[in-house]
Amino acid sequence: MDILNNNNINILDLPDEILRTILNKLNMVDILYSLVDVNQRFDRLALDSLYIHHLDLVIKRDDIHNSSVDTHIIERICSKILPRINDKVTKFTLEPLSVERVLGTIHYPQLHSLSFVNFQPKIFSQHLLDKTMIRLLENQITHITVDVNIDNVEMPNRSEQNAFLVILLVSKCLSDLTYRQTSSEKYITILPSNISYTHCLSSTLTKLTINVNTFDDCLYLLNGCLQSLSTLIIRISKIDRSSSMIDNTKKLVKLKCFSLITDWRTCYYDQPVVPLLRRMLNLEELTLFLSVVRPICTYIDGNQLFDKALNYMPRLNKFIFSINTCIINDDIGIDRPSNDDIRNSFTERGIQSFDICFDDKFMNSQGNCHVYSLPYQFNEFLFMSNCFQGGRFDTVRLLSMRDERPFEHKLFQIISQDFPFLRQLIIRNDIPQKNGQHHSCTLITFNHLLTLDILSVHNDCVI
Repeated sequence: MDILNNNNINILDLPDEILRTILNKLNMVDILYSLVDVNQRFDRLALDSLYIHHLDLVIKRDDIHNSSVDTHIIERICSKILPRINDKVTKFTLEPLSVERVLGTIHYPQLHSLSFVNFQPKIFSQHLLDKTMIRLLENQITHITVDVNIDNVEMPNRSEQNAFLVILLVSKCLSDLTYRQTSSEKYITILPSNISYTHCLSSTLTKLTINVNTFDDCLYLLNGCLQSLSTLIIRISKIDRSSSMIDNTKKLVKLKCFSLITDWRTCYYDQPVVPLLRRMLNLEELTLFLSVVRPICTYIDGNQLFDKALNYMPRLNKFIFSINTCIINDDIGIDRPSNDDIRNSFTERGIQSFDICFDDKFMNSQGNCHVYSLPYQFNEFLFMSNCFQGGRFDTVRLLSMRDERPFEHKLFQIISQDFPFLRQLIIRNDIPQKNGQHHSCTLITFNHLLTLDILSVHNDCVI
């Protein structure tokens, strides 16, 4: 019988390959709660070791949900299902509702990775002091990911700092730690007030991904407290002048991969960023996402990057960058590089896959130049101006636009095509369009846009 022509087709008539494809698209909690113990075939598929080695027990909630139902679901999974597969689980993704129940009563001999989501800092700190958690950190866990959810205006930095330090000080096997914040513009302050700058926090950690408040936090993490660190992926809220006594000259011989992203513009690129980069003599991979303001100076181009930093990294084989320079200079007589000059400064140094947004119309004593490697690999594209010529930016979720000249309709058409997955658009421009009246009937759409910030725009910018 051809089952495709049978109106009474049953899901059990489908082959295992199709059922596995369906299961891979479903939420793990729904599968464990709804399909296990229905029949032997569902059990075999749902509890396959290749499928359940990573158990994501985060419940997907609608706008209206019942917490007692959630508790019942987790209770059934913990009492009826986890004891049957405890020796197969290598990684858990957990939220506050499930963490204590999942980890507190069952031993998982193969568990080595934990991911925590939707935790408030204070609650997460409390869970870290649980006896079971301490035992796991001391004896088993090699990988930890923490996504703390900050909803309050004032972030409890002390709780976050304590949680971060507890993880490092208690863990004896930890090699990879990711510690990030969501729903917050303020990150964790790592720099301790009661611990020596050179006190060892971990001798096993080799990779750290973290969001921090200050550049001093970055210097502290590279000052020897993480003795085996070879990869640091760090996002800094704002780079200001260093105020600590931490040494920024000692060579970082163990560091092989470094990624630096900053949220805000900084005037402190030449000091202290450049001196830090010069310390990385064994670096193999470098990622820079910077927005720099330079008074009475020139743009950061290929020559400056090599002469001031990259030439100090003889083993560098991968360089990913997005560097936006805003120069402020009232002296119009100073010789400034042209678009071709900046392009040649990269190509002559062997960098071919890159592009430039170069604003050669010097207005209000300011000039802007954005250089970036291709393909573009960052989630943000900042300070776009009218000099943008297009490209492909599939990774970008946030775009900010700013200029002293009007943004015309054509530019928004280009953006809607070149940034297909844009979720947040910020526009700062109160200058009326010159050709806006000719396109009043042309609708521009952003299919994935969630946030549109147009607090300071002219009425012509109707999207």
